Amino acid sequence: MAGGGQAAVSLLKKLAQAAAGLGIAASAASTALYTVDGGQRAVIFDRFRGVLPETSSEGTHFIVPWLQKPFIFDIRTRPHSFSSTSGTKDLQMVSLTLRVLARPDVDRLPDIFTSLGLEYDDKVLPSIGNEVLKAVVAQFNADQLLTERPHVSALVRESLIRRAREFNIVLDDVAITHLAYGPDFSQAVEKKQVAQQEAERSRFLVARAEQERRAAIVRAEGESEAARLISEATAAAGTGLIELRRIEAAKEIAGELARSPNVSYIPAGDSSQMLLGINGAR
Repeated sequence: MAGGGQAAVSLLKKLAQAAAGLGIAASAASTALYTVDGGQRAVIFDRFRGVLPETSSEGTHFIVPWLQKPFIFDIRTRPHSFSSTSGTKDLQMVSLTLRVLARPDVDRLPDIFTSLGLEYDDKVLPSIGNEVLKAVVAQFNADQLLTERPHVSALVRESLIRRAREFNIVLDDVAITHLAYGPDFSQAVEKKQVAQQEAERSRFLVARAEQERRAAIVRAEGESEAARLISEATAAAGTGLIELRRIEAAKEIAGELARSPNVSYIPAGDSSQMLLGINGAR
């Protein structure tokens, strides 16, 4: 019985030693291995040689524990937005919001890590974005930012891409997403619109007066021509037409008087006198 107990104790000790050895081996293996996921790259820092010039791609890799340490970079394109208040060429203040799609230059990741660190985009993009926006906006008047917006966007894109390349950052897209003017400019635009409307109204009144003047001239010329034609016709054919028009007018007036309820007395005598002076013309 005593021999069997000693054998069991010895077996347990061996198992404990084996488990401890496996634990130490697993811990060493875990510290000697690291994994780079898809869309990432690793920069290795060596305690003796510094930042190594080579980067590690996706997969599982070996390092020397304690001596080396991996730093993971996300190399996928990421959006960044920032705003800036800038002055235009005509001293108006405008607020712009810029959106960029940025990613690091994979071949220059060791340089990025050495000079900027892992948060390279937050350190660089807002500062160069504000710098470029202020420089480009200062070249245009406030109204030109709307009328020439494609040209302004192209200048901002070209300048920002060039500045980002100096920091080993690649910009896949640059766009102005928001543009707002200050209250002074808005009031100036409103006053300008009111002045333009008043000018248009004044031009309309002048044009209408000119048309009325021309219409009056044409009407006077027509009446003059009608009077001339009547005069010529009267001279050529006598006053018979005029007498006929007088008779027709007298008949119409007599008919109106006869139908009127307010007329209750018609003078007696020669009824021909009702023809409003026809006999006087004889």
